[in-house]
Amino acid sequence: MRTIIVNTLNSWLHALQRLGLQRLILILSVVIGVLSGLAAVVLKNTVHFTRDLIQRIMEQGTLGFLYLALPGIGIIITVLYIKYFVKDDIGHGVSKILYAISKKGSKLKSHNTYSSIVSSTVTIGFGGSVGAEAPIVLSGAAIGSSIGQIFKLNYKTITLMLGCGAAAAIASIFKAPLAGLVFTLEVLMLDLTMASIVPLLISAVTATTISYFLLGREVTFAFEIIEPFALYKIPFFILLGVFCGLVSFYFSRTAMHFESRLSNITNPYKKVLLGALVLGVLIFLFPPLYGEGFNTLQSLLDGEPSAILNNSLLYPFRDNVWVILASLALLLVFKVFAMAATTGAGGVGGIFAPTLFMGGVAGYFLSKLLNNTVGTSLNEGNFALVGMGGMMAGVMHAPLTAIFLIAELTGGYALFIPLMITSTIAYITIMYFEPHSIYTKRLAARGELITHHKDKAVLTLLKLGNVVERDFTTVLPTDTLGKLVRTISQSRRNIFPVVDANKELIGIVLLDNVRELMFDTEKYENIQVKDLMTAAPEFILIDEPMEKVMDKFESTGAWNLPVIDKKKYIGFVSKSKIFSAYRDVLVQFSDE
Repeated sequence: MRTIIVNTLNSWLHALQRLGLQRLILILSVVIGVLSGLAAVVLKNTVHFTRDLIQRIMEQGTLGFLYLALPGIGIIITVLYIKYFVKDDIGHGVSKILYAISKKGSKLKSHNTYSSIVSSTVTIGFGGSVGAEAPIVLSGAAIGSSIGQIFKLNYKTITLMLGCGAAAAIASIFKAPLAGLVFTLEVLMLDLTMASIVPLLISAVTATTISYFLLGREVTFAFEIIEPFALYKIPFFILLGVFCGLVSFYFSRTAMHFESRLSNITNPYKKVLLGALVLGVLIFLFPPLYGEGFNTLQSLLDGEPSAILNNSLLYPFRDNVWVILASLALLLVFKVFAMAATTGAGGVGGIFAPTLFMGGVAGYFLSKLLNNTVGTSLNEGNFALVGMGGMMAGVMHAPLTAIFLIAELTGGYALFIPLMITSTIAYITIMYFEPHSIYTKRLAARGELITHHKDKAVLTLLKLGNVVERDFTTVLPTDTLGKLVRTISQSRRNIFPVVDANKELIGIVLLDNVRELMFDTEKYENIQVKDLMTAAPEFILIDEPMEKVMDKFESTGAWNLPVIDKKKYIGFVSKSKIFSAYRDVLVQFSDE
């Protein structure tokens, strides 16, 4: 039976491959859209089912005592699942996708198609203060990557299939096909060409249709825009953009620093315990930090800000506007710690939902503060929505994604101009402080980030290990001139690396430096290599990104530079070898 199934699948694969690459891509984009859409539906349902089941099992007390331990339990289960079943790092889904594009040939492991769904369901369902969007984007991207690998497609096409899966995942979970498309172009940095935009659109629309069919027309937020945009409010939306940009900077820096501090704890039990304790205490003090936070956002959009004080110590003061404003400000301060505690301790989730949460709170807080101090009459619900866009633009460095996502979530483009203003200002504001998004900062620091800059993108794809030449003959510093001449006569190179007894590079001998001495046999025993060697103009580390390698060639003017690994000599890399490899990669990377 197994043989029959395998033979049938192989015959289907061969039949599809005979259709031609362009037709095959269009067919696969539909398949990826269906599968990624189903994955998003499964994740969304399982998260809500898990959360509702736990809430039915445990009765929530007035102060939420019973919920203190729940997020920690979810993190512990997630850590055990990853350690004993997955046995791989599955956190930071979007960053993992970007790394796969730049360093793994866009190949994601097959378990990523489901492992993130299971782990994020447990983490979020038990109250982890993170979002499900990044895990489902990783799952969708893995579906696209796996299908591309099955059909043995080239790097460029596998990358497109990966992008189709990511676009489909975003489109399905938010019912926002345009946002899914723009997300892949802006965040994953795929090239915008007709060859790529059509498959991405097909996958996004297909996944959205699947989501509508299985989940109905209800979207993440239910909100009706009843107050149209007015020109006199432009200064307030500019102010909101600056505010969101500053909050985005705080969010990005604090999240990375706090999560890094937790991740540096070597004792896994201590790390999980500390993260769970911080998260539990924060949720106890601020119940809206429990889970994704979309219920809190809905309350703000419905004009019921007092709901954020339900089950909290401040519940008796729920009618005091200043208590509400102070609570909103504290949510902005502590949401990032709740999120970082969840992921730093070992939970799995993304920053998408926390970013929307903080954006909504920021917009509502600023408009309500202005209404109660300056006497303005700003629509707080509108400002909450626009604030979500501004926060997304700042944290993710994705203003277009923010604009189209919020526009599609609200079912129209009545807020399109305010979204454009606030998102653009927020993006400009954070770019002044931080040139890289929270997704790309670590990758960019290591030179592992693919960008729209074609030259830098190709350099990122080049691997130094593939261009190192190892046929240079080494000599010892104590070798005589006579021995060096014999070595030169047997070599085809004009550079001779000088190494010590531990194979550490201490200098080089150039043929030009000994040419005049080669025929003076009287000096063969009187001169040693150490008398002739010179220092290398620069060293290249074996794990150095190619962009830095080219910078070293540029600054030294050298044509060949030695490569070392912990001071030990490895070989040489030459400009000609790099240029040859560059051309080969460019052929695969460039548009046809």
